[in-house]
Amino acid sequence: MTSAPPEALLTAAEMARADAFAVQAGIPSLTLMENAGAAIAEEIARRFTPRPAIVLTGPGKNGGDGWVVARRLKKKGWKVRVDWLGAPDTLKGDAAEMARRYDGPAGPISPDSLNAEVIVDALFGAGLDRPLEGEAERLARAAPAVRERIVAVDVPSGLDGTTGEPRGSAFAAALTLTFFRRKPGHLLMPGRALCGEVVVRDIGIPDAALEAVAPTQWANGPALWRAAFPKLAVDAHKYTRGHTLVVSGDQTHTGAARLAARGALRIGSGLVTVASPADALSVNAAHLTAIMLAKCDRAADLSMLLEDARKNAVVIGPGSGTGAATRANVEAALKTKAGVVLDADALTSLASTPDVLFALGREGLVLTPHAGEFERLFPGLLASGQGRLAAARAGAKRANAVLVLKGADTVIAAADGRAAINENAPPTLATAGAGDVLSGMIAGLLAQGMPAFEAACAAVWLHGAAAAAFGPGLIAEDLPEQVPMVLQDI
Repeated sequence: MTSAPPEALLTAAEMARADAFAVQAGIPSLTLMENAGAAIAEEIARRFTPRPAIVLTGPGKNGGDGWVVARRLKKKGWKVRVDWLGAPDTLKGDAAEMARRYDGPAGPISPDSLNAEVIVDALFGAGLDRPLEGEAERLARAAPAVRERIVAVDVPSGLDGTTGEPRGSAFAAALTLTFFRRKPGHLLMPGRALCGEVVVRDIGIPDAALEAVAPTQWANGPALWRAAFPKLAVDAHKYTRGHTLVVSGDQTHTGAARLAARGALRIGSGLVTVASPADALSVNAAHLTAIMLAKCDRAADLSMLLEDARKNAVVIGPGSGTGAATRANVEAALKTKAGVVLDADALTSLASTPDVLFALGREGLVLTPHAGEFERLFPGLLASGQGRLAAARAGAKRANAVLVLKGADTVIAAADGRAAINENAPPTLATAGAGDVLSGMIAGLLAQGMPAFEAACAAVWLHGAAAAAFGPGLIAEDLPEQVPMVLQDI
């Protein structure tokens, strides 16, 4: 594993503080703007030969970057025109100065503002706090038809850089240039799709700005959790690697628990046991080899199994059935010291009585809802307009747990506010049972002593990497078998 630091993601407000830190450190804001515009022009010139270009500029700092881009491209021999939303004589500060330095054709935006072979969208940046209006909104609605020609500055105009959500209409770009660090909106859907390729350029903001800003969200990857990842000691044996317990459903609902159990085994849990109702013992026994089997008909049986402290992680939910019996199993597990992963039926069972879960929340608890399950447990959080990152954080805090809000842009959030956004999951993971494998992988890492936030982040990333390694045709049974190769690669 590499020794690079984890990639911090900066909200719009945090990026503003990083800019301010640079200025206080003695770097003129005009220099930062010049460097930003120069970087954008370099990236464009690297990809395209000189051709007709239009730079759309807005009334703020993003527009100022655009005026620099236009001047720099013109100097490189490009035929450039600036179409402005903010007239040059109304601009202030650095943007006004950069407009003054440009000596090419310019005029107000119009219906022809998308008629160029390269279009630079420098209207509005990540901190936009209102929907686009008027001509800007009209251009945003037309932009998807020519997105392969659009280069966005910071984020496509109309996109909230913190939430990844459009504020009304938003531009779509083939390439987005941003500075110092990416924003959450570059990873969160639909922002990720609207941004196209994202390139981060250094414009002179010192790295010390990151320490001063102290962000609490990162792009998920090995650098974030490598220090906590289980390392095998020379004298390791199966009991030192933890024992994961997976609660099975009845005789017609056993497969999901076995998928979770296989995920736990492949990620390194020294022992794995499927806790099975009596009527499902024979079904499970017919499919299990390295994974053990124990009879478990009710919550009292689960409590008895967990009296053995060596059984230090448990998964409840995959195929377990919904209702009072599953709720009782959850309560029994949470009254022990074992790490607990709740998925699927466990989350649905608790939706009618979420306070029961919230009262029992503790260190070592991981919830893994998809959007529907999340909405049932935390009504209104996703619909609040604050975005998936804020919703996941709020849910984690309310439940006093680590929360994995699954999706193409899975968000992992801890009750203390830390969060990570995952971006390596391929669309082939949209297959039945994939989430069951993930829950087992998280539990398998908990069993090996990994802290819950890091375990969830690692399992989510490894799950995505395993799917990507397999490629097309993936089914859930394939995922655990790819884990050894992914572990070897990292």
